[in-house]
Amino acid sequence: MREHENMMEKIFIYRILTLFPNATARKLLLMLIFILIFWVIYLASKDHTKFLFSLENHITLNQGNIFKKLSHSEALLCPAVSPKETELRIKEIMEKLDQQIPPRPFTHVNTTTSATHSTATILNPRDMYCRGDQLDILLEVRDHLGRRKQYGRDFLRARMSSPTLMAGASGKVTDFNNGTYLISFTLFWEGLVSLSLLLIHPSEGASALWRARNQGCDRVIFIGLFANRTSNVFTECGLTLNTNAELCQYMDDRDQEAFYCVRPQHMPCEALTHMTTRTRNISYLSREEWSLFHRSNIGVEMMKNFTPIEVVPCSKSENIKKNCQIGMKTPFPSGYTWKKMWIAAFCKQIKFNETKNINDCLERKLIYLMGDSTLRQWIYYLQKAVKTLKYFDHHGAGIFKTHVLLDVERHILIQWKKHGQPFVTKKLFSVKDENYIPREIDRVAGDKNTAIVITLGQHFRPFPINIFIRRAINIQKAIERLFLRSPETKVILKTENTRELHQNAEMFSDFHGYIQNLIIRDIFVNLTVGIIDAWDMTIAYCTNNAHPPDYVIQNQIGMFLNYIC
Repeated sequence: MREHENMMEKIFIYRILTLFPNATARKLLLMLIFILIFWVIYLASKDHTKFLFSLENHITLNQGNIFKKLSHSEALLCPAVSPKETELRIKEIMEKLDQQIPPRPFTHVNTTTSATHSTATILNPRDMYCRGDQLDILLEVRDHLGRRKQYGRDFLRARMSSPTLMAGASGKVTDFNNGTYLISFTLFWEGLVSLSLLLIHPSEGASALWRARNQGCDRVIFIGLFANRTSNVFTECGLTLNTNAELCQYMDDRDQEAFYCVRPQHMPCEALTHMTTRTRNISYLSREEWSLFHRSNIGVEMMKNFTPIEVVPCSKSENIKKNCQIGMKTPFPSGYTWKKMWIAAFCKQIKFNETKNINDCLERKLIYLMGDSTLRQWIYYLQKAVKTLKYFDHHGAGIFKTHVLLDVERHILIQWKKHGQPFVTKKLFSVKDENYIPREIDRVAGDKNTAIVITLGQHFRPFPINIFIRRAINIQKAIERLFLRSPETKVILKTENTRELHQNAEMFSDFHGYIQNLIIRDIFVNLTVGIIDAWDMTIAYCTNNAHPPDYVIQNQIGMFLNYIC
């Protein structure tokens, strides 16, 4: 047997030598055989066969439509990113807010804050003030029986204005938590200036709204449309569902975001195509608490008898401001309106009044607007203001489809896409292109000519605050990932607009927006992003409308252009 093996080896070697008679060729062949043997040994030692197999069979993370039923294997391939860390952050923020908004139970409206009985006093009054001065007012709040209150947390809104100049600005409210407040106004312009301080909600009302908000998700009914070739079926959906019926779970495992629908018979979960919402006749406020939200008790003036003050130029030198740029800290107030123009208080603006200036700024830019309809207003305004931007039809249905503006010659793309659930509207909208903002950010490659604008809030107001906090944290993490792969990409946050004062306070009060504004500023404090303080701007303009007029949108876009150009 051994002699047979030796004979076979000799025949093999002989054939090799016959194939490669040249000595140099033989040496090269031996070298190749040696390298091949070494490579096989190395792979075996490192267990690379498993690695190569896994490369051939990898499953990429789905960054498109989150509205699909995830299998167990997909969940394993997409583990949550530090869920414990996120839960701890949510808990920490919730505890901080609970301390800021303590329970204020009451038995009768007479024991709550009264705008009429409270007193406001100008500190160190003068006949005239200089432009740039700060004017301070001490507010002492009392209840309807005239008794001094011993605690704060009333929801107040301070504003100064000069209607003839179409000028306005927010005032800053400092709460001493003992029934007294300091109201500070920066006198930005010259002329006669009127002062206003509105009691939006007494502290008892704010506390009731906070408690009611965090008691449940069921004030809004989500209705999902499932479709196949033969029928359409509507079923109930929601962020949580209290039912024994079989559910479709649409889960983002990494970010721990979930949405549910009752599964219709004989239809797969993937058949969900559209969504709409309705309000349910549910309230977590008592009858006594609701009395605080009657129309006559919201937004009551506390400075009725104040005469306008006179502001003159004086000879004060103005501070030289740097050009507006990403990463600047925005004070409050962050600016003021004058002749309908927004003038930033913390940076020097370039005016983009002409189409050519705007086109020069936008040339070769990719701009992604992510959020609610208050950002969709930007698309509508730009389409009217810049005639070279042409609307690209995405062939979707309704106003909530993705909107795109293109300028092929200048290589400009501007896209608006709505944020993921919760999205509250009576209009039917498609969910086949649905995605959460963190997933949309993950799909952006990014570079120095890419800008992302994010706004979040209006649609979250009717739901427990932890849902908003989780989404904000997930967006923060997505921005951090974006900056790792593309630190030159510009990210701008637009805060919420104020809205109508008298529209279902339990669900949509600006108090909810104010709290969300605080949360956004806390979570994003260490990120190098630009802030468009729409909250401050809409108070200064006194719009009281979730969708402010075009001149406000123009000035929001103006701040955006200053950040990216």
